[in-house]
Amino acid sequence: MHEPHRFRPDGRTDGPGRPRPPSRRSLLRSAAAGALASAGIVTGAPGAAAATSRVTGSKVRDLSGPALTGRFAAPWTDLGIPVRCPDGSMLFVCGDTFDGGGVGGPDWRSPVGLRSSNAAPGSLVVDGAVGGSRAVGLVPEGHTGGTTAIPSDVFTVGPTMYMHLMRGVIHETHHTDFWRSDDNGETWQYLCQWPGGLHGGQFQQKTYAVADDGYLYVLSTAFDRDVTSGLLLHRVRQDAPGDPAAYEPWGYAGGAWAWGNPPTTVTSPRRWGEICLRALGGGYTLTWLNMNPLDIRAQIFATPTSNLFTTAEQTMIVPTVPGRETGNAVASPYGGFIVPGSGVDDLHIVVSQWYDAQNYRVMQYRVNGLDGPVH
Repeated sequence: MHEPHRFRPDGRTDGPGRPRPPSRRSLLRSAAAGALASAGIVTGAPGAAAATSRVTGSKVRDLSGPALTGRFAAPWTDLGIPVRCPDGSMLFVCGDTFDGGGVGGPDWRSPVGLRSSNAAPGSLVVDGAVGGSRAVGLVPEGHTGGTTAIPSDVFTVGPTMYMHLMRGVIHETHHTDFWRSDDNGETWQYLCQWPGGLHGGQFQQKTYAVADDGYLYVLSTAFDRDVTSGLLLHRVRQDAPGDPAAYEPWGYAGGAWAWGNPPTTVTSPRRWGEICLRALGGGYTLTWLNMNPLDIRAQIFATPTSNLFTTAEQTMIVPTVPGRETGNAVASPYGGFIVPGSGVDDLHIVVSQWYDAQNYRVMQYRVNGLDGPVH
């Protein structure tokens, strides 16, 4: 066994690592192959667990690529978690980012911030970057031994923005850490961290919904697409997200669900990709990359503690192969982050794609036909 990395809040390591470049592509390819082999090449048909056939989707635009973000030394990037900044602009927080001729090129950074001065969902265009002409890494990360810093969520509470990162060799999360910005995402200050093994590893990938009751509701999973994980729910006061002791779990014990019980999964365990929870339209919307079968799904429900075991799973994005993309069918899709300002009846999501070194990008999709929450 190799000696684990010992991380410090500045992102550097104090021990040896196991060099390995980040790779989501092999996992996505294997999942896509299974989905396509079992169902044929899909151009809109939902997977076996989908509940709605009325859902339609279409590509709005590419948000990244050499012609779009190359001028910020970020032609190759992914994720692009969208967050409305306190000044009203939109920030896309991206993952592993490269310059040069493709994925693995020079100047590896993660995370980086790309900006759209117009935050309207129908008018998003990257016209700036944190760092100016070169999108800079938002936090220190030297990638020693193949480590990286992958964002799982970014959100705004009043004048403050928060960012959650998963740190280590990809899918070997040593710890996660939490940062804040008080200047629209230009600079970030370290707040706290959690060990990667907390709650059986199911507290690695987190997403936060900003509610109108003074709380943040936090869903979490393991960050490893090969691992079956539950989905855990916590809540934390909006004035204390940087205090690990302030997170209160939701769990089932003694025949009842209650806050303060040990956390238990709130839906069927599975292999999770990216997750995104938002307060939307008087309820809550959860979107995620589902790994088996491969697709991007949504659940829409009334309250944070609604029964997700019985809530319909609605398929928004389905897999296909390069050259056969149309409607809501995407080759090697992942991500699926909700764009602020969109709604259940006209949902915009940010979808990533990676199937070769020159097809690695952030895209915007529009989804219609989703069923709203049952109150």
